[in-house]
Amino acid sequence: MSISSEIPQKSRQQWICVITLAFAAFIFNTTEFIPIALLSDIGQSFSMSVTQVGTMITIYAWIVALTSLPIMLLTKNIERRFLLISLFILFIASHVLSYFSWSFTVLIISRIGIAFAHALFWSITASLVVRVAPKGKEFQALGLLSTGTVLAMVLGIPLGRIIGDEYGWRNSFGFIAICAALICLILAKTLPLLPSVNSGSLSSLKSLVKRPSLMLIFSLVVLIICAQFTAYSYIEPFSLNIALFNSEETTTLLLIYGGAGFIGSYLFGKFASRISKMLIPITTASLAISMLLLLPASISFWSLSLLSIFWGIAIISFNLAVQSKTLNLASDATDVAMAIFSGLYNVGIGGGALIGGLITSYIGLNYIGIFGGIIALMGTLVALFLVNRSDFLKPSN
Repeated sequence: MSISSEIPQKSRQQWICVITLAFAAFIFNTTEFIPIALLSDIGQSFSMSVTQVGTMITIYAWIVALTSLPIMLLTKNIERRFLLISLFILFIASHVLSYFSWSFTVLIISRIGIAFAHALFWSITASLVVRVAPKGKEFQALGLLSTGTVLAMVLGIPLGRIIGDEYGWRNSFGFIAICAALICLILAKTLPLLPSVNSGSLSSLKSLVKRPSLMLIFSLVVLIICAQFTAYSYIEPFSLNIALFNSEETTTLLLIYGGAGFIGSYLFGKFASRISKMLIPITTASLAISMLLLLPASISFWSLSLLSIFWGIAIISFNLAVQSKTLNLASDATDVAMAIFSGLYNVGIGGGALIGGLITSYIGLNYIGIFGGIIALMGTLVALFLVNRSDFLKPSN
């Protein structure tokens, strides 16, 4: 009797760990993207333009990009529960500093602390969630982790704007700190001791570099995410100043865009295996079309909302497709591959935010979609070349 009850109890604790890590993924990705929804409010607080404030997106992303792999290698021998709790403490303390930041410089310093925690979190979490999952449920656990990431784009940004709009942008960061503290307490109580195993090393890089399709996936991630954030980093000021929507309509637009992520996740789960070869080119082409139509669709709330649904489905589907393919092409070196993936993803975010800022400053905010769409079209050509390689569907590790 005691043995049979012990197994479900252990399984429950394992699922609590998995679900809590998925919530952590939601929190970590939400805090990266939340400034997108708060650019105007932060700018007003410090008497700065949205372009100047937008640099915080680029700085954050590039710190994550530069530190993801080195920080994973530096901490590869540290017990994982201790490491995870430590990075949460840094994450929470940095958000408290964001809340109290008395100047834009202090806000940037706080974001740098968050970026270091972010880089380490995504370097170790994919392997952690597999290790703590019940036996035979590893892929479901990874799916939940990906869902947490997706939900950050679905709900995190509009939720942050709602809180910021009602109570001020500082409270958005304060709310994240509170949520992170709760998650940290649950993980401290439920996670077992997790000695570092199979964390990878520099020698793993030599193997990964010899996989052409994986290298093309990494290149495509940089290109497409750069395209995405050329336009999306400035969607809030675009909505307010080009489409001339009011604050409530802008928040609703972000909710619609985010809500499309649920549709995209469902469609990915249902149809990805049927169109596995062409899925990545389809999503990149859809992103290009979405951004190229951004300015024409801004003539009305309804047309831009309809476009946002199409755009939201496309970016979520792309994210899931390339992450899944990365895990498939690097199944023997997941930690290193995901550290590289996270780093390069953030190169794209930082590059896109920088390009979007330059376009806004020197050409005009109304052109962000056109430039983003052109970059995405180039990505579509890379995607078409990628999926026609012999090692794409049948990788040889």
